[in-house]
Amino acid sequence: MKKHSARVAPLSACNSPVLTLTKVEGDERSRESPAPAEAQMQAGAEGSGRVNRCCWKCSVTQLKKIFWGVAMVLGVCSSWSGSTQLAKLTFKKFDAPFTLTWFATNWNFLFFPLYYLGHVFKSAEKQSPKQRYRECCRFFGDNGLTLKVFFTKAAPFGVLWTLTNYLYLHAIKKINTTDVSVLFCCNKAFVFLLSWIVLRDRFMGVRIVAAIFAIAGIVMMTYADGFHSHSVIGIALVVGSASMSALYKVLFKLLLGSAKFGEAALFLSVLAVFNVLFVTCIPVILYFTKVEYWSSFDIIPWGNLCGFSILLLTFNILLNFGIAITYPTLISLGIVLSVPVNAVVDHYTSEIVFNSVRVIAIIIIGLGFLLLLLPEEWDVWVIKLLTRLKVRKKEEIPEGNGDIASGLPNKSRRTRPSMSSFAH
Repeated sequence: MKKHSARVAPLSACNSPVLTLTKVEGDERSRESPAPAEAQMQAGAEGSGRVNRCCWKCSVTQLKKIFWGVAMVLGVCSSWSGSTQLAKLTFKKFDAPFTLTWFATNWNFLFFPLYYLGHVFKSAEKQSPKQRYRECCRFFGDNGLTLKVFFTKAAPFGVLWTLTNYLYLHAIKKINTTDVSVLFCCNKAFVFLLSWIVLRDRFMGVRIVAAIFAIAGIVMMTYADGFHSHSVIGIALVVGSASMSALYKVLFKLLLGSAKFGEAALFLSVLAVFNVLFVTCIPVILYFTKVEYWSSFDIIPWGNLCGFSILLLTFNILLNFGIAITYPTLISLGIVLSVPVNAVVDHYTSEIVFNSVRVIAIIIIGLGFLLLLLPEEWDVWVIKLLTRLKVRKKEEIPEGNGDIASGLPNKSRRTRPSMSSFAH
């Protein structure tokens, strides 16, 4: 209003006061009348611009997550299947699964240093290694990582970690890698059963079905080779490894809860320290008792041992820290996809027979694993989706009836003149 009056004031000096007032009022009314529409148009344009920006940002973020998810799936699949195949190849020259387990677990010490390097490059507020270590030690309690905490909260997980890897590697000696990798997928079903019993997690019927699939697959896998001693022992070893892995995850959630990235990295490095201090004596005993014996250190395939350890370390890094850049479900898919990769490799490198029982067992266990990846509220999402579809169908039917009803009078109007022409 002030701007309009300022512009009109020079004109009022040449004209009468009444005329100037009427002109000013008329001009103001004419200029004020379209203002709400313009404001609405501007607000609508600004709102649509903001929506488009938000949609663009969301789509770019989702595309990045999906891209990193695909890369993560490939990384998890290749590292897990690669470590399994390399372990099988190593045992042809170096038959010592526990020594290989001990050697690979020592590489876990690199977790915290690698995490700190990432912290230095990414974080805006950089801390010294000592400060970061003390901050991550709060995960173990107010007093940090004391000797008591080390033996009560770290040592049990070190034992479970060693048993999980040793049983898995020992099973590779007995049966083919395809059966080992697919049977290890049952650990997700065991995690659900233990969480339901110990942690009192929510009961889900679809996960019970997945657990039944896993158990049925184990039985069928045992039957596929005709209950031979080697196959039964190998299957028992893999099931034991999957059980230890499930117990590790459930006890971690029960005793320690959830951990941040730095805390998880420190915890895995602590497991390596436990392995060096308290597990080193076991490979020495196995060597001198000639249970795991090699004539000289020159025949040890150090390349295979280091390659297996690097692949296993890569797999654990992707598994523990991959959720920072992508969806956890995509990471789990990498473990399932390692089964067909191992099957293809076994087909060309071993005498595996893919009979109907083995194929059905693999499919059943894989299906059970995929069912366990469903979120807890999947049934609510399905109900909402079905409700929306029903509403759309109901909206389409009245529109169709309206078109038919509106078409009938048009036809009657067109037919009446024709009847009158015939009458005349």
